[in-house]
Amino acid sequence: MEAQQAQGLLETQPLHETDEETVVDVDFTSIISEEEKEELKIELAKLEDEISTLRQVLVAKEKHLAELKQKLGISLMNELKQNFSKSWHDMQTTSAYKKTHETLSHAGQKATAAISNVGTAISKRFGDMRNSPTFKSFEEKVETTVTSLKTKVGGTNHSGGSFEDVLSSAAHASAQSSIASPQLPENKEELQC
Repeated sequence: MEAQQAQGLLETQPLHETDEETVVDVDFTSIISEEEKEELKIELAKLEDEISTLRQVLVAKEKHLAELKQKLGISLMNELKQNFSKSWHDMQTTSAYKKTHETLSHAGQKATAAISNVGTAISKRFGDMRNSPTFKSFEEKVETTVTSLKTKVGGTNHSGGSFEDVLSSAAHASAQSSIASPQLPENKEELQC
């Protein structure tokens, strides 16, 4: 039976996923000798000491770095600004950013052209509308109304002055009529006189 187990260990067939999990679960302490265990323990202790030393060196270096930054006046905010500026610059130099920028720029130009075309179309349409018979009829009605107002406000004055002139003359006439009219007494004493 031991011969079959030994032969099974020596088989050269590829491992399957389930076989790999089995290999991980093997207890290596029974396979290695006591001498190898001692060597591994010594190596483990050395690695732990090296890691501890490296941590102490790292802490000392970080402390020294902080002191230098403080002496140079480099604050956390300045560092963040520098990092942001560098990151922004790096991002702007990427091909994806350049392509996106070009695409958006092109889209902006097309949108501007489209808006310009709409504005031109509206202007043309408004011009066409002003030349239409309906608009001319409306314009004539407004002119007739303004002329009639001028006649009513200005009285018999048909001098053809501007609307502002007519309004100012009406205001002047109104002011003169209030001056010419007799003043009413303001209190009871003046009434009894």
